[in-house]
Amino acid sequence: MEEAIRKLKELVDGSDNIVFFGGAGVSTESGIPDFRSVDGLYRQKYAYPPETILSHTFYMRHKAEFYDFYRAKMLAPDARPNAAHKKLAEWERAGKLKAVITQNIDGLHQKAGSREVLELHGSVLRNYCEKCGKFYGVEAVAGSTSVPKCICGGDIKPDVVLYEESLDEDVLAKAVHYIRNADMLIIGGTSLVVYPAAGLVRYYRGHKLVVINKGQVGAPLGADLVIDGPIGQVLSQV
Repeated sequence: MEEAIRKLKELVDGSDNIVFFGGAGVSTESGIPDFRSVDGLYRQKYAYPPETILSHTFYMRHKAEFYDFYRAKMLAPDARPNAAHKKLAEWERAGKLKAVITQNIDGLHQKAGSREVLELHGSVLRNYCEKCGKFYGVEAVAGSTSVPKCICGGDIKPDVVLYEESLDEDVLAKAVHYIRNADMLIIGGTSLVVYPAAGLVRYYRGHKLVVINKGQVGAPLGADLVIDGPIGQVLSQV
């Protein structure tokens, strides 16, 4: 591990156009469970699988049940940025890191101070009325019971991408642009099994591809450096 950290620091020091692509593992050290690990949401038991509950179809047909699960398992109001979030924000302030591309919906990168954050799957911090379009903060959902309602009477929906829904094309285009132009791409805290997000890393053209993840990554990437470990613990040493 010591040698891997030394190599990572060397790569970072020699780069000024770093892009970070992250997933659920970035936030586990902040107390937010991921989906696919031993203790992840997909290993827990509910009346329906989490993939089903977090689908557009389920949301439309069983909104009250969707919100019971969503409030209990998808919101983490007390979570705080960990060492990984803070290090990435530090690199951005130093002009080395140009963008964070995240599959997470918790807003912790912004809380840590990162400015250029592309949220592929949206954010729990933004919610909108399906009827009039009025936007609401997370409190409108967290403090509600059953289905949260707008002042106009419409249902409030989280601004997150559910299964069966498409990713925002503008966000995708910006992500591709950043990855294509990066001189270093760091992939962290993701097993790269969720598409189309995982396919974005194929746009990287450089020769400094780093993977930091606890456990295996789904796709063989031919990375220049692979570090198996919690990303916060790793980045805190760089």
